[in-house]
Amino acid sequence: MSESGRRRSGVRSFCERLNRSNKNAYMKAVVGTVLFLNHYYTAHSATEHVVTPFPAPNITDLPQFQGEHKETFYWGTYRPQLYLGLRARTPKSLIAGLMWIVVKDGTYHLRHVCKHEDNLTTYGWTKHNGRDFGHQVLVDHGVTLTTEFLKSKEEGSGYGGDWAVRINVQIDESKWNEEFGKGAQLFFYLAEEGGSALNLSREKWNTQDSLLASGSRADIRAWQLHLKLTEDLELHYSGFHTPHFHNLSDLVEENLASQMKQHGRLHLSDSSDDSSNVLVFQIIGGFSITTDIIFISGTDSESSRVKERVNSLTGTTLSNQLKYKEKAFDEKFEKIFNLAEKVDSESISVGKAAVGNLLGGIGYFYGQSKIAVSRIFNLTEHVDYISYWPAELYTAVPCRPSFPRGFLWDEGFHQLIVWRWDIHISLDIIGHWLDLMNADGWIPREQILGAEALSRVPEEYVPQHPTNGNPPTLFLALSDIVNGLRNDKFTAMDKTEISLFLERAFVRLEAWFQWFNTTQSGKQMNSYYWHGRNNETIYELNPKTLSSGFDDYPRASHPSADERHVDLRCWILLAADCLHFIEEFLDKETKPGKNYGSTAKLLSDVELLNQMHFDDAYGAYFDFGNHTEKIQLKWKEVEIEHNHTARQLVRDVLESPVLRLVPHIGYVSLFPFMGKIISSGSWILEKQLELISNHRLFWTNYGLRSLATTSSLYMKFNSELEGPYWRGQIWINMNYRILSALHHYSKENGPYQDRAKAIYNELRSNLIRNIVRNYQETGYLWEQYDQNNGKGKGSHPFTGWTALVVLIMAEEYDTI
Repeated sequence: MSESGRRRSGVRSFCERLNRSNKNAYMKAVVGTVLFLNHYYTAHSATEHVVTPFPAPNITDLPQFQGEHKETFYWGTYRPQLYLGLRARTPKSLIAGLMWIVVKDGTYHLRHVCKHEDNLTTYGWTKHNGRDFGHQVLVDHGVTLTTEFLKSKEEGSGYGGDWAVRINVQIDESKWNEEFGKGAQLFFYLAEEGGSALNLSREKWNTQDSLLASGSRADIRAWQLHLKLTEDLELHYSGFHTPHFHNLSDLVEENLASQMKQHGRLHLSDSSDDSSNVLVFQIIGGFSITTDIIFISGTDSESSRVKERVNSLTGTTLSNQLKYKEKAFDEKFEKIFNLAEKVDSESISVGKAAVGNLLGGIGYFYGQSKIAVSRIFNLTEHVDYISYWPAELYTAVPCRPSFPRGFLWDEGFHQLIVWRWDIHISLDIIGHWLDLMNADGWIPREQILGAEALSRVPEEYVPQHPTNGNPPTLFLALSDIVNGLRNDKFTAMDKTEISLFLERAFVRLEAWFQWFNTTQSGKQMNSYYWHGRNNETIYELNPKTLSSGFDDYPRASHPSADERHVDLRCWILLAADCLHFIEEFLDKETKPGKNYGSTAKLLSDVELLNQMHFDDAYGAYFDFGNHTEKIQLKWKEVEIEHNHTARQLVRDVLESPVLRLVPHIGYVSLFPFMGKIISSGSWILEKQLELISNHRLFWTNYGLRSLATTSSLYMKFNSELEGPYWRGQIWINMNYRILSALHHYSKENGPYQDRAKAIYNELRSNLIRNIVRNYQETGYLWEQYDQNNGKGKGSHPFTGWTALVVLIMAEEYDTI
């Protein structure tokens, strides 16, 4: 009997017993049973809906993403969480990666996964075209590694073609401890996620061309892995059998430790487990070595030409191909961004690194999101989460060490760059994101797919909440793309493919808009608020609004359904505008109840906007909600489990909240300005320009603060352990959007045109100068920048939306 059948049978037996003893009790039980069953099936139906895919053809199934396109993008550097990691865009792929040993503080350390605590001087793809070439430099405590990646498709190749990795190591002898070896120690591995055994070559290895391993897969047929060294170096290996691939460095460390203990040498064991699905090859060399690693597919073909193909991907031939790809990258970069006449050479090199590492950080992930449901649907049994359907995601990532996975609100900003570089990559990424939509029109905001991604995320952030949204920034990129179509920025073929994409995507974009327009609506007509704030917390000074993307940015002190969030209203306007643009471009008829043009016109009505959000005294836009400024964090004895108490920092409310505008001037206040809603002749525009240029509020010599210094929460901790995040620091995505608006108003006739232009020029110059200076001094782009001294803060390399600096240099801005 099914679970639901057992429940119904149990309820019937219970009611029959009550009927025999007491009719009244029986009637009460019947009513209770009906209510229980209604609640039970409604809740379970709702939960099933949450994990049901949207009922429309997948965008990524379009012909333009199949065939040659799919094969072209089969292999890539799609494991951005590693210093160097390769895989195919398919579940259960062959995966490859690099490890190396560095000496630090008298001990050796194995590098593999990108980690802040490794304290590398710099690393990142300085050039990468997103398709078949990448060049990366890593500087690690006296060791400088250059890794280069190249794909090739030749006669005889299997599906996806061949690839080569060149690794060059230069070691500063003065910083090397000879106790740990006479030079470089590299480890390159190949692993089979599907679990199939890999064949270790038993040939005698030599420096000219060593066959390391071979195998076969249904998609690429037979394959071989070759190694070519420039000098006589020492080689060792180990083979492992494991179902886990997120901790391969642990296996290598254990093997090395065992060999050191038994034999006093830092060598792999030269042995392998039965049916090894991981093969690790150790290369021990001098203080300057170069090695080429070559993967050849389709080696079982009569025309496989293995030797010729290996030779074409090694030595001088590979060097020439890499030089050609580097030159092609430089030429394409200048053609697209046209920086030579706009910024200096140092800025151009930073712009190239920004684009290179953004494209090199594109990853492929496969797995199931965990969806939190028990609290939302009040299920009687304990259910922390249920699983989304198995899904794949091809996406850029914000930060390789800290956030090497997909984030919905970051991705729209990423695509403002990517579509300009390669529209086919951008549409593929946007299509993958939209294909993650469920039957309700909701997309999980953070994508934690697969064991490698899951291993890097704190447990409390794993479950995704289907009542909570995230800024729909993909509409930023889509609006830009449609504007590009209007301005003939694409070839005829690209225009056709974009049109087919938009035609297929439109139903999903509509559903996404409707989800926001209904689930995030407020009590007052045409008002909106971010759901998901915790109205019961006693530990947060101001309950966070994670769904908005602004985390600890000050909102109403007491979360409630009375809130109105001005940023969300502007995001909904952006979405409506974009849908209207697409509708016009595709020449679609307006459907009843779905007049996006009218919705956009209504939401851009400044008079209505001002009634809800504008404060004449400040000349600023604010959120609205149940709020008091009289709140502090105070040490108190708090009762915890088992009748114990502990001294903790908790929220102390000194005054009852009232419904009012929330008087915190910051990025959220500028959303109507960013959205270019304000008329170029309005006095309100003048007030926005005054706010932006006010040194006591927003302005610094490094960019605009996220929160004005006059705010009561400026740079305040939100709890005992949570330092300020969006409470003063400079963020590049919002500075980019503010620059976009300034640029717009500097071109619009009106009394404030010259003022907007002057502010624009100075802000743009400040941002570029500070980001370039930080990159030169630290080797990184940063998540945020200090408002007092301009120094990079937070995660790094943060080549997500901080890469927008290249569009700031190019003066290319979003069109909404």
